[in-house]
Amino acid sequence: MHLRQVKDLPHLCRGFFFARYHREQHRGRLDFPIHLLIPLGSALLYALGALAIKRSNQFGIGLWRISFLANWAMALCIAPMWFLGGSVPDGAWWQPPVVAVVFFMAQTFTFLALTKGDVSVAVPILGTKVLLVALFSSVVLAGKVPVTWWIAAGLSTAGIFFLSRGDVSVRRNAFATAAFAAGAATFFSMNDVLVQKWVPAWGVGRFLPVMFACLALLSFLYMPMFQASLRQIPKGGRGWVAAGAWLLGIQATGILFSIGRFGDATAVNIVYSSRGMWSVILVWLIGHWFLNAEQDLGRSVLAQRLIGSAFMVLAIVLVVV
Repeated sequence: MHLRQVKDLPHLCRGFFFARYHREQHRGRLDFPIHLLIPLGSALLYALGALAIKRSNQFGIGLWRISFLANWAMALCIAPMWFLGGSVPDGAWWQPPVVAVVFFMAQTFTFLALTKGDVSVAVPILGTKVLLVALFSSVVLAGKVPVTWWIAAGLSTAGIFFLSRGDVSVRRNAFATAAFAAGAATFFSMNDVLVQKWVPAWGVGRFLPVMFACLALLSFLYMPMFQASLRQIPKGGRGWVAAGAWLLGIQATGILFSIGRFGDATAVNIVYSSRGMWSVILVWLIGHWFLNAEQDLGRSVLAQRLIGSAFMVLAIVLVVV
C-alpha cells in the first residue's frame, strides 16, 4: 500500500461507514422513533413533580386541592397549542368533552385510591395502564400491536410492581384501593386511546385545548371536598404545590401531544412508564432536597427497585430499537 493510500485510509473508512449508515437508514433498520424522547422527558418531569407534590402535601394542602390546581395547570399549559391550528370536524363537537370526562374520572379514581388505602397497593395496579393501552389500541383502533410491544408492556408492568414494593406492615382497605386503582388505570388507558383515535381529524391545536378547558371546568366538582379554600393554603406549601402542578401540567402536555401528533399510544406509554425508574433515581440522588425519607429504606427495598428499573430499561429498548 502506498503512503498516500495510508494517509487517505481514515477518510476512506469514514466514507464507508457513512455510506453504510445511509443505506441501513434507507432500509429502515436505523429508523429511531425520535418522538419517543418526549414521553421520556415527560417521565422525568413527572418524577420531579411527584416529589414536589409529596412535599407540598406535608403542609396539609390535601389531595383534592392539589388535584384541582394540577388540572388547571394542565389546561393552562396546553392552551397555547391553540395556535397550532386545526379544525372542528362536522358533528364531532362532543368528542373533547367526552375525553375530558374520561380523564376527570381517571384523576378522581386515582386520588380515591390514594386516600382510601396504601400507595403500595394502588401504584402497582395503576401500572397496568401499560397493558390496557395495548389492549384498547388493538380493539378500539383495530390496529395490530407488535409482539415486542406486548412483551415490553408486560416488562413495564412487572417493573412498576417491583418499583412499588416496600415493607408495609398494614394494608388498609386493600379491596377498595384495588378497585379504585383499577378504575383509574382503565380510564387513563381509554383516554390515551381516544386521543389517538380522534385528534388526527381535529389537530392537536383544537382538540387538546378544548378537552382541557372542559377538564378545568369539571375540576370545580372537587371544591366541596376541599379541606379549606385555596386562599388558605399554607404559605410554606404554595411554592411546592405550584412547582408540582406546573411540572405535572408540562409533562401531561408532552404525553398528550405525542399521542395526538404521532400516535403510538402503546409505545408512548411504555416509555412513559420509566417515570418509576426516574423516581427511584431522583429519590436516592436529591430526595433530601424534598425532605423525602425514602433514602432511609433498607437494602432489600433498594434491590427490588433496581430490578424494577432494569425491567423498565429493557422495555424501552424493545420499543425504540
